[in-house]
Amino acid sequence: MLWSALLLPTAPVTPSTEAARRAVATWALQFTPRVALADGAVLMEVAASVRLFGGKRALRDRVVIESPQLGVVQVAWAPNSLAALALARAGRENGLRQALPVLLDALPMAVLSATQPHHTTLAHIGCRTLGDIRALPRGGMGRRFDKQLLQALDQAYGAEPEAHVWVALPERFEERLELMARVEQAPALLFGARRLLLVMSGWLAARRAGVTAFTLRWAHDAMRARDAGEGGEITVRTAEPTRDTEHLCRLLAEHLAHVQLLAPVGDLQLLATEVQPLVETSASLLPDTVRQGETLHLVLERLAARLGPGRVLRPVLLPDHRQEWMCRWQSAPEPLPRKTGKAPACTTGLPQPTFVLPEPLKLAVRGNRPIYQGELQLLAGPQRVEGGWWDRVDDVATTRNVVRDYWVALSAHAGVLWVFQTRLDETPAWYLHGHFA
Repeated sequence: MLWSALLLPTAPVTPSTEAARRAVATWALQFTPRVALADGAVLMEVAASVRLFGGKRALRDRVVIESPQLGVVQVAWAPNSLAALALARAGRENGLRQALPVLLDALPMAVLSATQPHHTTLAHIGCRTLGDIRALPRGGMGRRFDKQLLQALDQAYGAEPEAHVWVALPERFEERLELMARVEQAPALLFGARRLLLVMSGWLAARRAGVTAFTLRWAHDAMRARDAGEGGEITVRTAEPTRDTEHLCRLLAEHLAHVQLLAPVGDLQLLATEVQPLVETSASLLPDTVRQGETLHLVLERLAARLGPGRVLRPVLLPDHRQEWMCRWQSAPEPLPRKTGKAPACTTGLPQPTFVLPEPLKLAVRGNRPIYQGELQLLAGPQRVEGGWWDRVDDVATTRNVVRDYWVALSAHAGVLWVFQTRLDETPAWYLHGHFA
């Protein structure tokens, strides 16, 4: 067994402190489904998850690095939950290097909650540490103190099993945060929003999912102007499902830079509005140390958030055999179409052009041969393309139906060209449609 105790600051139990502990528990569910709340701390049993996260050292480093951003002040590890909690309260992290009884005997008795009702009596008889209490006669302890004290000691030292009520993973993610101080500038909201995004990332990891849209809402302070309203919100979208906290923070920062708050903000709320399954794959059995930095789609999304969604476009391949509509351009933050496994039809083996003209250029004809900077020599073809009767043009009572024969042609001055001849027309014509590099 391998337990970890995440200790938050000791404070009176309020709705805010309880919400903070539940948020940490939600974040911890990405590491193991065995997460419990007890004595103001978050406990998790991670023995079955060690290999999944790269070993004990890698798992420990991630928990220690990320948990302070959620308000955790101490992390401890031990073979059982009560021992881990006692070590955390004593400011000790590692309870695995030495024998557990030796470590616990040296701790102050206050680290075990069951000793609190009897602290005065135990102090009067000379007890200062857990070892002092354990040295007392068990028979006398059973008659003088309640059974919870003996049971807690036995559980902490591993002599008795423990029972916990596991935290259930919420079906929807809605998390609130009360800010420590009122915020008057929108970019400053990112400090609190980052904490919420980190919790959302843990929730998504536990569900093996990613977001394509999330909403940040803020509530204005009660002391505000009448025309300021109760608050505001922004929705951030991504083209592909993701749970990368750093990328989501960068996107949110770009959006907040364009927001002007009408009144000071005291509360934040984060909602995962669009969630999709996310399957992460690795193409290498070895650690990938070559690829560094952001991928292309992450950079495009961040640029679109800064410049505007209509100013950053990306090409999207479509399963269409007509050259003009094999590719379309869409805004970078828009979700990409789902992959169907179908590629554009091209079964003739003819090469496809590198550059396609926006509009086909009609060519002159001399002796039934097309002319473009000289008479063209047809090298390969034809590749017959028919279809599009179902593809209607917006606001126009026509369709994009094409009936063509494509050829690879050679021009003495223009190089290798992609041309086609229309079919079923009264006067078939030749058109230049693309160039080969």
